[in-house]
Amino acid sequence: MPYFDAASAAPLHPVARQALLAALDEGWADPARLYREGRRARLLLDAAREAAAAEVGCRPDELVFTPSGTRALHDGIAGALTGRRRTGRHLVVSAVEHSAVLHAGEALEADGGSVTRVAVDRTGRVAAGEYAAALRPDTALAALQSANHEVGTEQPVAEVAGACRAAGVPLLVDAAQSLGWGPVPGGWSLLTASAHKWGGPPGVGLLAVRKGVRFAARGPVDERESGRAPGFPDLPAVVAAAASLRAVRAEAAAEAARLRELVDRVRARVPELVPDVEVVGDPVRRLPHLVTFSCLYVDGEALLHALDREGFSVSSGSSCTSSTLEPSHVLRAMGVLSEGNVRVSLPWGTGEADVARFLDVLPRVVAEVRGHLGAPSEARPVVTGDELVVDALGKRCPIPVIELAKVFGDVPVGGLVTVLSDDEAARLDIPAWCGMRGQEYVGERPVEGGVAYTVRRRS
Repeated sequence: MPYFDAASAAPLHPVARQALLAALDEGWADPARLYREGRRARLLLDAAREAAAAEVGCRPDELVFTPSGTRALHDGIAGALTGRRRTGRHLVVSAVEHSAVLHAGEALEADGGSVTRVAVDRTGRVAAGEYAAALRPDTALAALQSANHEVGTEQPVAEVAGACRAAGVPLLVDAAQSLGWGPVPGGWSLLTASAHKWGGPPGVGLLAVRKGVRFAARGPVDERESGRAPGFPDLPAVVAAAASLRAVRAEAAAEAARLRELVDRVRARVPELVPDVEVVGDPVRRLPHLVTFSCLYVDGEALLHALDREGFSVSSGSSCTSSTLEPSHVLRAMGVLSEGNVRVSLPWGTGEADVARFLDVLPRVVAEVRGHLGAPSEARPVVTGDELVVDALGKRCPIPVIELAKVFGDVPVGGLVTVLSDDEAARLDIPAWCGMRGQEYVGERPVEGGVAYTVRRRS
């Protein structure tokens, strides 16, 4: 059955499986020991480090293996901040970074530091000039992903790296989503990645720290991995991660071109096949295998379950699929529609037939989910002067927007509709609906029990 969630975790690459099995037989001993088995394990570890460093574009002694990509981010940020504590305690990040980066920023703020979160445009891309403007004399570190994990937009890493270099600020690049597709532009000071994103085994992260970057590991220092990743490494997994990275990079150009054509087909056909859909992310400067779109009047969780029953495994940034009932921080920062959000990320080897079947199934599935939701019968619009008020308090995404759409045709041109809602997603979805419909979003104001969102009918 088609698995379309490679951005979360790619299927294990055949080379990774072969290397993992071989290393289980040859690399089980402690590589720090001097006896025969330890020396053999050390040779495997050194070879894996050299192979991974060659693909990253750094020296082998600049790269360490960590237990995960998240751990690599946390350790990289903490080490750089500690190493440059005399400079200051200011961190610059983009508003769409991975949650691990944002959580590290929150921890810094809780400890008395400060964080600047640089805004992005509706494609999810930062402006290099705005990022440069956020750098200050007390900035200890800047962090920027190479490509976004939810919408695939590539960031201007080279331009930002140049600005950071001019300001004397090290730049940490989260390359988890892009490293399997090609090298990250030069100029970075620290780089992190995660093996399960390119078909390696889970539980292996990479942290590269350039020579000359001030870095001080937090906590007790171990003699292993330059003191940056304490403990006995999972050597078989490390060997498999390095082997699969080298394998996928050898095939990356051809596979990227092939998958980009399939994704272009999805980007073009979904809005034609399904009404009221917004395709999000940069249409050109993006990862080759990922496309994200949002569907009006759809419960994201119901849509994902319906697609799963049809055999398609996809992901979502919709608040409807989250226990917090809040939309994805990425979609929120972009200011795009969050309801009914679907992320399709194709793994290596995906065939045209699977994509064609997805496009065949999607319109029916969306229509069925919309049909099941309908418009709640208890919704009673109340007319107050020239304003029509819809009480959607207590109702979750996508019901507030469904209620708005249902009554909007009863409003004369120039008239107002106000939706009362306590659902956090409405703050994104109602303005997004206005943009898609060519209507005027007037604004919001607090009311008892929630927020009032007002829309003016233009046509």
